[in-house]
Amino acid sequence: MTNLRAHLSPVTGPPDTIDLPAAERAARDLLAALGVDLAAESVRDTPLRMARMYAELLTPAPFNATTFANDAAYDELVVATEIPFHSLCEHHLLPFVGVAHVGYLPGARIIGLSKLARVVDLFARSLQVQERLTTQVASWLHDQLQPKGVGVVIEAEHMCMSLRGVQKPGARTVTSSLHGLVRDDPRTRQEFLALTGRDRG
Repeated sequence: MTNLRAHLSPVTGPPDTIDLPAAERAARDLLAALGVDLAAESVRDTPLRMARMYAELLTPAPFNATTFANDAAYDELVVATEIPFHSLCEHHLLPFVGVAHVGYLPGARIIGLSKLARVVDLFARSLQVQERLTTQVASWLHDQLQPKGVGVVIEAEHMCMSLRGVQKPGARTVTSSLHGLVRDDPRTRQEFLALTGRDRG
């Protein structure tokens, strides 16, 4: 068995394994069942390429969740907007692609800014639904930082909606997850939505 999944620290999730040879065999069986001539030179290595592609898409990069004492007693929102991401819909294994807006109201600790994007990738690199992805990012920040509030808004286009079914390219789905003062305090909530561009009527 080939282990392609990165080993993550305890705060970023458990390690896992991907069986690349088995994935290649399964891809070969699927393509054959769909009538693809695997003897053709152009597709001879496609099963292996498929297996490697899915392994890559389902493997988050390891990182250390670096935090620092909030020595300056900073008490306003910290927001990273337009974080690009891609994930795989667990219903059709088609991509959904978009941006995440992630913010928090610091308590005793602050987190390295790049880690806000890393957390999005951590949960996006798995079979997902957008609603779960949104709540996982928000819950992780809430649990790890214990901030006064957390807000996450995700906007994405789903290929399972654009390429098949209703076939509505360009349609975007928006989900949000708010915790603490970002949810309960009207001023903070409004400020977060304004910073992420979600306060437009």
